[in-house]
Amino acid sequence: MTLPWTGVYPAITTKFTANGALDIPAFLKNIQAQLDAGIDGLILGGSLGESSTITHDERMELLKATLDFVGGRIPVLVNIAEGSTRNAVALAERAQANGAHGLMVLPPMMYKPTDRETTDFFLAVAQSTDLPILIYNNPVDYKIEVTLDMFEELLKFKNIQAVKESTRDVSNVTRIRRRFGNDLKVLCGVDTLALESLLMGADGWVAGLVAAFPRETVAIYRLAKAGRIDEAIAIHRWFLPILELDINPQLVQNIKLAEVMTGLGTEHVRPPRQPLMGAERERVIRILEEGLAIRPVLPDYLRM
Repeated sequence: MTLPWTGVYPAITTKFTANGALDIPAFLKNIQAQLDAGIDGLILGGSLGESSTITHDERMELLKATLDFVGGRIPVLVNIAEGSTRNAVALAERAQANGAHGLMVLPPMMYKPTDRETTDFFLAVAQSTDLPILIYNNPVDYKIEVTLDMFEELLKFKNIQAVKESTRDVSNVTRIRRRFGNDLKVLCGVDTLALESLLMGADGWVAGLVAAFPRETVAIYRLAKAGRIDEAIAIHRWFLPILELDINPQLVQNIKLAEVMTGLGTEHVRPPRQPLMGAERERVIRILEEGLAIRPVLPDYLRM
């Protein structure tokens, strides 16, 4: 499957039962809502998918369930977030063997690598697979930046094709376009900056709050790309207080609580994470309740 790297790619949450096992029925219920809303791809086992607490075997279980469920309608990507090159290569090979359509790859974060080490890590993964690769660039949270000079070298490999742009500097979209044209596809990875990034030329959006609000997320994307900017802005202005729950250390708990309140998920997380409690829980509930009370009526964006 060729990946166009356009549209909305949810970094889907991983659903668990109360005792911490994978909850495949709840997982697929959310995916159905994503498909109904018109998403363009899925990313499994990302940061929002609690990557640090799920095993390689569980990733493959999620992959199989997803591939069977979506039936080729959209591409399904597996996230790779490993501390060693050997483990990253092994997971890439396993994902390809089990039918994944692409990979999202994070730099090695257990150890602060040099630029050379980071580049070689990505190149080793790219050489181990034919799958198209989305590089996740998030120096704010992960303290490792993939610079434009590094991308210059990475793009020599044809399966390194896109970046999840999470530097939180919207100007970087323009820097990438000036340097690489369309040779490096850009997907915004920060919910609060997605509309601005799309207007500056980003190709897609790796979204978080889409897990609870799929229709609103896809509507913003499609309206922006159709040039119906005022309509996109109106939805974004309503959405912003909720989107800000994505740029928070407890983004997983925030978004899972939002899924509960929209009927699209459960709140179970794996330790060391714990569900929100106390004043912070009340704050997040208040934001969600206020947003849900004035949830906008959306245009018929699916016909666009």
